Amino acid sequence: MADDEGASPRELILEACRRNNTSLLEETIAELTSAASKTGKKPAEYVAETLNTAVDGVGNGCLHLAATYGSYDALDILLDQEGVEIDEIDRMEKDTPLHKAVRYVNSLDKSDWESGHPVVDILLDAGCDPRIRNKAKLKPVELVDPRNTELRRILQKGEFAMTAGGDVVQEDDDGPTGSASDSE
Repeated sequence: MADDEGASPRELILEACRRNNTSLLEETIAELTSAASKTGKKPAEYVAETLNTAVDGVGNGCLHLAATYGSYDALDILLDQEGVEIDEIDRMEKDTPLHKAVRYVNSLDKSDWESGHPVVDILLDAGCDPRIRNKAKLKPVELVDPRNTELRRILQKGEFAMTAGGDVVQEDDDGPTGSASDSE
């Protein structure tokens, strides 16, 4: 599909993210992997580089577009790619994909908010940092519609896990073997 007369792989990726078109996204990633192998490049690195540099005219990357449009399945595929930059910043608002996901949920009718929460969840599960502030100095949790207490709780839990998680990992990796309760 991505030949000299058609759309570039980056354009195809961005369109797949807008429309949650998983077949187009998987096909384009497979073509990138194949092209990398034929040219002696490392496929995972080539795919990641292409995904990380695919941006639209206003600076939204593929994760930004998938989050903006609530394209959960596309996000799932993208986040499975080794080396994909999950906290990339867009050019206009300095938003991360997590900011865009919150804006997506806010754009839904109140009765549909719950259906948008998985878009935020998948980004948090992938390790997106909910503590990053955008151009307006707002974290994703600060963009949440005040009536959407569940989304606020999800983001607060993610922020706590990210903050506390770093401390727990450091303690487990740095200390000698044995019980932590032995030391005071």
